[in-house]
Order: sequence, then C-alpha cells, then structure tokens
Amino acid sequence: MAIARTYRTYRFIDKDPVIDEVRTIVQDEGLMKRLAMAANLAGLSKVTLDNWFNGHTRRPQNASIMAVVTSLGYERKFTKTQKLDLEDELKKAIIWKKKQMESRPKKKKKTNGR
Repeated sequence: MAIARTYRTYRFIDKDPVIDEVRTIVQDEGLMKRLAMAANLAGLSKVTLDNWFNGHTRRPQNASIMAVVTSLGYERKFTKTQKLDLEDELKKAIIWKKKQMESRPKKKKKTNGR
C-alpha cells in the first residue's frame, strides 16, 4: 500500500492548488477550449493539460507547470508573507514529523523463509 506524503505547511485534499492557478491563467488567455494550442506553445501533450484540469493528475511536474506558465508570458514570484522564528518553527516541524511517523502503519519484518 502506498502512503500519501503530506507536508506540515503545504496541504491539499484533492489536487495540488497550482493546477487551479494554471487553469485560471489558461482561462484568462482564452485557451480552455484550445488546450492543444496551449500545450503546443509549452511543448507538452494536450493530454497532459487535460489530465491536470479534468483527469486524475494530482501532482504535476514543476517543469511542466512552468513550461505552460512561461509560454503564456507569466513568471513565478515568491513573496515573503510572514516573519518566522526559525527555532520555534523547527520545534514544531520536529513534533509534527514525529506524529506522522507514529501514525504510519508498521511494516512487517521480512523473514528469510525459515
């Protein structure tokens, strides 16, 4: 059974929120009904974009996301939104990770057939 990885500070339920951001860009550029054109501009398959917006893709590759975004004339910007106490955040992160590890199902030990 695969275990879904979650992050303490970046959570989503169904799909990565970047899919919604890219969908908005594609809509703003009037290309939702012309996904093949958007895909060709980015050097991707139309199926890739269709899977993001309508299919089962949950976590698209960053390189593919950036190919679409930059091909439509956009760029990514990172903005500092809060001042952090790094020591306090580290303590919280350690506690969170410990709880995550404790909640995982225990792996069965392999035997050598004996």
